[in-house]
Parts: sequence; structure tokens; C-alpha cells
Amino acid sequence: MGPYRNLLKELSMEKTVEFYTLEKGILALKDQIDALAETDDLGKKDAIAPLRCEIEKEWVRIVPELTTVHIVQIARHPKRPYTLDYIAFLFQDFMEMHGDRRFADDPAIVAGLAFYKGRTVAVIGHQKGRTTRARIDRNFGQANPEGYRKALRVMQEAEKFGFPVITLIDTPGAYPGIGAEERGQAEAIAFNLKTISTLKTPIINVVIGEGGSGGALGIGFGDQTLMLQHSFYSVISPEGCAAILWKDQNAFRLAAENLGLRAATLLGFGIVDKIIPEPPGGAHIDPEQTFKNVDKHLYQALKKFEGKPVDKLLDERYKKIRKLGVFEER
Repeated sequence: MGPYRNLLKELSMEKTVEFYTLEKGILALKDQIDALAETDDLGKKDAIAPLRCEIEKEWVRIVPELTTVHIVQIARHPKRPYTLDYIAFLFQDFMEMHGDRRFADDPAIVAGLAFYKGRTVAVIGHQKGRTTRARIDRNFGQANPEGYRKALRVMQEAEKFGFPVITLIDTPGAYPGIGAEERGQAEAIAFNLKTISTLKTPIINVVIGEGGSGGALGIGFGDQTLMLQHSFYSVISPEGCAAILWKDQNAFRLAAENLGLRAATLLGFGIVDKIIPEPPGGAHIDPEQTFKNVDKHLYQALKKFEGKPVDKLLDERYKKIRKLGVFEER
């Protein structure tokens, strides 16, 4: 641990510029755009265009400064679009289902059926909540066992009728409370993984924010995994990794850099299949453009599996799972 102690000491002495400081100029420009958008001025489009160009220029300046910690902060940004925002924009006639038929309903996971471009699909995703009250009610997007069992119930309902499954991943992790453990948190996630691996319908996963640990994995693997450019997917949060490996909160940045949680890294390892670009400044700066980008890639993914025989679908899914973690030494 000697070399690490020296490195941690250096890191603790460095002054880190938070992403919220870096984006101040972009946020000021966005406020101007939002103010113009609310007016009845017929020339507002012409006034907004140069402001968007300024955001792009500012973002080009910021990008070289972005560290992995900044990516984590962007993925956790409180104004970033959540599952219900995507559902409202991308889907029609969403019918939410509640409860796991064993214990209770878990508001940390939203699940139900909806229409997507005229076709019925199952939509499942973590929901953090926008206000303080909503965040508490939804447990900050940290699901209990009943949340994963509810998600599986909806997946199995989709399988029965041949509906594709779409999952939206955005959680710090599964809830680690005593009650959750008593009700079988680990078993619920493990059973989901076992069942999803042989589910006889296409499953598309989209990482829209945080992809934290087993909490994300419980609904977060299938036939194709898409990932927003500034989201992250990791076996553990940087804070948790720092606490376990180095027992030092100053190791947060060191852990983040070494976890390989960025989209480009995961794409290179074959963990995710495609990266969905985000607008300059991140998804929270232009949610509508983000929704359109997700819509495009989601449609392409579903089209790829349309009409594919079940036996071939399951065979390809099995091979995909078996490839994860495989590497060659040279």
C-alpha cells in the first residue's frame, strides 16, 4: 500500500475542478435559450441558433479537461433526464404495473407496457425522483428485492405475448438495507439474471445515467446494451471501491480512473454494444435532442431483432454472455 499512500496523498493535495464549475458558462447560455423559448417572439429561432453555437464552442473547450470523475458527475447530474422523462417522450399509452405479488410495490423501479412506434413493448427502468420528497419515496433509484421481482413479472408477461423488453438503467446500486437483505436482495437479482438469460423475447438495455453494480445488472443485460456517451456502467461505485480497496475517501478519483467505467472503455471490452451520443454539455442541456438520439438507436436495435427465431435469439444471447470477461494475453 506504500506507493498507493503516496499517490493518494498527491491526489488529496490536488485541487479538483468540479463539473458543476466547468459547466457554468453553458448553463448561463441554456438559461437564455429557455427564456427565449418561452416567449411569443416570432424570431426566437433565429435568436436561439447562435446561443446553441456558443454552447458547442464552450463544450469543445471543456471536453479536453473532462476526467472520469467529471463523467460520473455528469451521469449523476440532478437535471439529467430520468426514466419517466424518456417514457413520456418516446412511448405512448404507458400502463404502469405495480407490485411483485409477494411483498409490496417498489417505486424505485417503474415497469409496465406501452406502445413504441405502433408496437407493444415492455418498459422497465430505475426512477430516482426529481424533488426531495420524490427522491425519498423512490429511495434515490435504489431498488429493493420487490422491485426486481416486479421487473421480472413484467418481463415474463412480455415473453408470454411476444413483446420486446426495453430497460432503462439509472441507479447507484441495489438498496443495501437490512430489510432488503432479509427479503432476499441477492437472490432476487441472481434469479433475474438466470431468467433473463433464457427469456424468449428480445431485450434491449439502455444505460441513461448511473449503472451501479448488481442494482443495474438486475435489469441491465440482454441482447443489446446501448449506453449514453456520458453515462457509466460499473461493478461498484467509485466511492464503494475506494472504501473497500483503499479505506480512504481520497481514493475516489483513483478508483474512478481504474474501474474502466466510461462508455468508450466498455465498448472496447465488448461490455456494451453501442454508444449513443449526447448533445454538447450533456443530456441535461438538451433533453429533447437526447431523446431523439436514444429513439434512433433504440429503433435500430429493435429492428435488428424483429422476426428473429427464438432459438437463434437465445443462442446469440448465450454467446454474448459467455464472451464477457474473456481476454487474451500477448
